[in-house]
Amino acid sequence: MFALVVRFDLIDTEKAADFDDLVEETVAAIREREPGTLVYATHTVENEPLARVFYEVYRDRDAFEEHERQPHTRRFLDSRGEFVESFRVEFLAPAAVKGIPG
Repeated sequence: MFALVVRFDLIDTEKAADFDDLVEETVAAIREREPGTLVYATHTVENEPLARVFYEVYRDRDAFEEHERQPHTRRFLDSRGEFVESFRVEFLAPAAVKGIPG
């Protein structure tokens, strides 16, 4: 298992809406084309309307690297700069788990 969390802080409410549209398109393609992506959960943050958090779990590092090569992921990564003020990626080490294959 390979997992990460990403926090995005968006520029303003208009950019946040456009970012959310891009995320919807991207997640639809991930659902359809990425069997090695086990969880790709996007979240808004309570009381922080310009923040988004992604929780991503991949079968293994190879599945993550395959995700990064996909055209829909490349489009997201290439476009996010116009919506995002800052972002932070944290790679996770598995510990106690329920619900996700170890």
